Amino acid sequence: MKRASLTILTLVLAGLGVGVALTNPGSQAYEDFAVHQLTWYLKENVCSKAPEILGNSLRKECLSLVDVNKFQIKQLIARNTRRQNYIFFSIYTTELTITPVLPSYRFETFAGAMRFYLYSAEQY
Repeated sequence: MKRASLTILTLVLAGLGVGVALTNPGSQAYEDFAVHQLTWYLKENVCSKAPEILGNSLRKECLSLVDVNKFQIKQLIARNTRRQNYIFFSIYTTELTITPVLPSYRFETFAGAMRFYLYSAEQY
């Protein structure tokens, strides 16, 4: 009886381990997540603060530029992201530096169970 219980427990734990490993999101899913997060941030925190010297046209142009350049944003994220794959979960580190005169950013994201959790975002 003890042996059967131990065998069942081992199989259940192995099944759970395989299930968790299979739900570790890949790089493509992370890039989609990061593009969504970055474009949302740009629209809410950069475009919304555009000066109103020309009315609302500068803000509208900013929003349009963000939407039109999603592919380039995704390429930028892909080129500047390092993935540490621990089988059951991954840690993604993205470092974005556009030009020396603009601030640089570093983002760290935990990925597991088909979800992403941004746990560190810093400007340097």
